[in-house]
Amino acid sequence: MTQPSPDHPPSRKPGEFLLESLKTIHTHLRHDLAVCRTLADQVAAGAPPEHIRAQIESLQTSSPLWKLRVNCLYYCRIVHAHHSIEDVLMFPTLQQVNPDLGPVVDKLMADHRKVSGLLDEIEASANALVVKDGTSIRERTVTALDDLATDLLAHLAFEEEALGPTILELEEWPY
Repeated sequence: MTQPSPDHPPSRKPGEFLLESLKTIHTHLRHDLAVCRTLADQVAAGAPPEHIRAQIESLQTSSPLWKLRVNCLYYCRIVHAHHSIEDVLMFPTLQQVNPDLGPVVDKLMADHRKVSGLLDEIEASANALVVKDGTSIRERTVTALDDLATDLLAHLAFEEEALGPTILELEEWPY
């Protein structure tokens, strides 16, 4: 038996790659959410809109996900898209591989619907803040971002833990 060399790393099962990819995406989502929470704190503290806009623009040059879009409202669309892909492609496939995942998939899809509502609230409050700055709109934005952080972080951790073992079992993607 030959040892893997740096030029020829050991082959990995598709499930290992898929789980690593899922966790990488989740890591980017967590990072950007932390940045959003910092922005929410700044909004709550009364930072001028110009400062907030400048912070959002700086995200575009420092974060892989934010580079894909022109402002923080697109973060919501990225999460929507990620969850849609999971709902339509990943969850049904994993459920075929492991039918016992039914209750887990049901919970994850319910989480997606809840997170979707929170993302919609963030978009609405961020749009309202641009139209008319004020204390109540700032509080609404901060609350929406805090609620998203709480629910989305719990969801990501549960998803990785609950689906990880089945994903790792995959020898090939069943499509």
